Amino acid sequence: MLYWIAETLGFPGLLNLFRYLSFRTGGSVATALLIGLVIGPKFIGWLRVRQGKGQPIRDDGPQSHLAKRGTPTMGGLMILTSLMFSLLLWMDLRNPYVWACMFVTFGFGMIGFLDDYDKVRKQKTAGVSGKVRLIGEFAIAGIAAAIICSQNGTELYVPFFSNFHPNIGWFYIAFAAFVIVAFGNAVNLTDGLDGLATMPVVIASMAFMLIAYLAGNKVFATYLGIPHVPGAGDLAIFCGAMVGAGLAFLWFNAPPAAVFMGDTGSLALGGALGTIAVTTHHELVLGIIGGLFVMEALSVIIQVFFFKRTGKRVFKMAPIHHHFEQLGWSEPTVVIRFWIIAFVLALAGLATLKLR
Repeated sequence: MLYWIAETLGFPGLLNLFRYLSFRTGGSVATALLIGLVIGPKFIGWLRVRQGKGQPIRDDGPQSHLAKRGTPTMGGLMILTSLMFSLLLWMDLRNPYVWACMFVTFGFGMIGFLDDYDKVRKQKTAGVSGKVRLIGEFAIAGIAAAIICSQNGTELYVPFFSNFHPNIGWFYIAFAAFVIVAFGNAVNLTDGLDGLATMPVVIASMAFMLIAYLAGNKVFATYLGIPHVPGAGDLAIFCGAMVGAGLAFLWFNAPPAAVFMGDTGSLALGGALGTIAVTTHHELVLGIIGGLFVMEALSVIIQVFFFKRTGKRVFKMAPIHHHFEQLGWSEPTVVIRFWIIAFVLALAGLATLKLR
């Protein structure tokens, strides 16, 4: 909205700053952070009153988690509120990529909200059926993928190879939808400890803030040998808003958490990152930058696969962060060490921009 106003007036005086993505990105970070910090206390109080017993805690999980009973969930609504207001203020809303990302973020957030609501209402850890959730997620991701592909093609860019980008046609839409859904659920699986998913999302968002800016700039994209996607630079502002909203939420989610983001937040943020990666043609790089989330998801897949076939567990408990808790690591130790892993992987992912 602010960009449109400044453009309509001809960018006079200080309004000329709105021409620059760097200025609007910084504005989106600050706006989302401020909104989140301001609405946080009252929002958490409202959730606590409305939910009563809060998020149900698994009885078969680490015993230390039982002390978290009564903590409200659906804190993702706070993230979505600050994120969306910031985006409406700072982004160029004529950009189709913006709407594709907002569509996935809001859609996945609503699926997560229904799941959280069902859990709180029934006071059970099982919410909406997994099949129903996946159908809804793939429908949303498929629409977004089709919008994105209609703008920037169906080529798959492979890291480390600047000239290897096969056009895989309509299969790319299915692949893009899978990336979005898979990453949304990977972040969701990671969200099991106070602050565990939030900071890695912030780190990944900062990495894709840079990638989106570079991909949207023809000079930088050509120099680095990465795909140039006109209009993708605006998604740096989207990433900035995610950073601000994530940091504001982390203020209240830091151990001991005053609120959980729930599926409302984790699905939305994961889906947003997946959509940004698809838009910038860095889907495979997302697997490196978001390697922590991939590791968490794979631990669940491996555990289920081997248990169904052998009756034995590979890990003491899945996702893998619970495995380390069962080994005797304290919750803060697991969280901080996983943050370090997320940071190192983000640097490794960014290194692929030059290694081509």
